[in-house]
Amino acid sequence: MASIQRITPCLWFDHQAEDAVQFYTSIFNNAKITSVSRYGEGGQEVHGKPPGSVMVVAFELDGVGFTALNGGPQFHFNEALSLQVNCDNQQEVDYYWGRLTEGGDPDAQMCGWLNDKFGLSWQIVPTLLPALLMDADAAKAGRVMQAMMKMKKLDIAQLRQASAG
Repeated sequence: MASIQRITPCLWFDHQAEDAVQFYTSIFNNAKITSVSRYGEGGQEVHGKPPGSVMVVAFELDGVGFTALNGGPQFHFNEALSLQVNCDNQQEVDYYWGRLTEGGDPDAQMCGWLNDKFGLSWQIVPTLLPALLMDADAAKAGRVMQAMMKMKKLDIAQLRQASAG
């Protein structure tokens, strides 16, 4: 029997849940939509959504389950929560950065962070970054931090060069 993921992030959208999930699942190789539920007649006086319209889309990205809810315009994403994509090399950084910034706000890009076209915040992070930032040599770590603070998309070669001095 498959185990159920104990904690599942739920992403609140006004009415774009299905479009967002199709976008996200097109980016990650190991991704799929697992179910779609629709609003019915019941509760329409509260939710105000047309019967038959998408309510919740369940999906997975790299084996992590999410739900996307068309809940209405009351709530919006902000940078207090972001999804972090750990990348093994610059090719992965470039790929995820390129895809997730499509249609996003260029002014919301800094230090590996971006907002996608739906307003969701992502961090595209080289897996070696934590080791560089936690180097026992404080001067090396400081140079890496200074270099990173000047970047939008993180550049592994420049981070390594900053570490080396």
